[in-house]
Amino acid sequence: MTDALGYAATNADTPLAPFRFERRTPGPQDVQIDILYCGVCHSDLHTARNEWNNTLYPSVPGHEIVGRVSAVGSQVGRFKVGDIAGVGCMVDSCQSCASCSDGLEQYCENGFTGTYNGPVAGGENTYGGYSSKIVVDEKFVLRISHTENLAAVAPLLCAGITTYSPLRQWKVGPGQKVGVVGLGGLGHMAVKIANAMGARVVLFTTSPDKKQDALRLGASEVVVSKNQDEMDAHRDSFDFILNTVAAPHNLDAFMALLKRDATMTLVGAPATPHPSPDVFGLIFRRRRLAGSLIGGIAETQEMLDFCAKHGIVSDIEMISMEQINEAYERMLKSDVKYRFVIDMATLQPA
Repeated sequence: MTDALGYAATNADTPLAPFRFERRTPGPQDVQIDILYCGVCHSDLHTARNEWNNTLYPSVPGHEIVGRVSAVGSQVGRFKVGDIAGVGCMVDSCQSCASCSDGLEQYCENGFTGTYNGPVAGGENTYGGYSSKIVVDEKFVLRISHTENLAAVAPLLCAGITTYSPLRQWKVGPGQKVGVVGLGGLGHMAVKIANAMGARVVLFTTSPDKKQDALRLGASEVVVSKNQDEMDAHRDSFDFILNTVAAPHNLDAFMALLKRDATMTLVGAPATPHPSPDVFGLIFRRRRLAGSLIGGIAETQEMLDFCAKHGIVSDIEMISMEQINEAYERMLKSDVKYRFVIDMATLQPA
């Protein structure tokens, strides 16, 4: 075992604080990474505060990890000491079910192992990226080909793949009209990626003051969703809508904007369910309402390479490790443009 330092929640009601723990010594197929940067995802907050009622304490969040390889096992072939590498939301899966065989480890039928908070299907706790180092099976380590602004690459490991995967699955490309609902950590990545794919992107927001930012990020138009006239002007016109909003809201307002046979995909996970959509709106236009998680490892690598090719990174605000509790409170108020990233060089023992 090897000593590691992190920040952990020890229960749902106390702030994250310094925490010493042990990582496994790298095995033959393992890669050890000294963590440079870790993005802050809303899932981190949900888990630290046990809002999904499944937290294993102590909890070290963080699944948007970029770092430098510091050791490799004897059978590792894709990485060497000194390489820049990434780790996303998963560090293992069963590798034998139909989904894993299809390269869709995120839908592992036996439960993938989360980078933190242990396997979905139960088992040993895992500790994430709010830490000095991590040891991961080579199969779940990603190559980083960006050569600069590595801190802003970190959120691609969750926010990037969460939006890239449905855009890719529903074949977004040139000539298509694509809507993005919400301009937060996920939404701003969706705008950048859909624009790079060649689509005409329309951003939906409840905040008129986000218009200029959305246009800067690559949207062709911004619609204030509270303005019914603006919404009505787009009825029956979208090839695809990616809805990134995690709060419960009326889905029918956006479903009505889809063409026949078009799809709206949800990637936000609200604490309580959305109101049920109007079934007649689905039936009479053969519209589809879908959901999407993250991506498999191969697709995540594809996303990273795509983003490197197109110069895409997240818009970030860098924080020190000791600012994480303040960052959580600001995140609840949407007071960040658009992703916090922790500089792990600031991680200090208590």
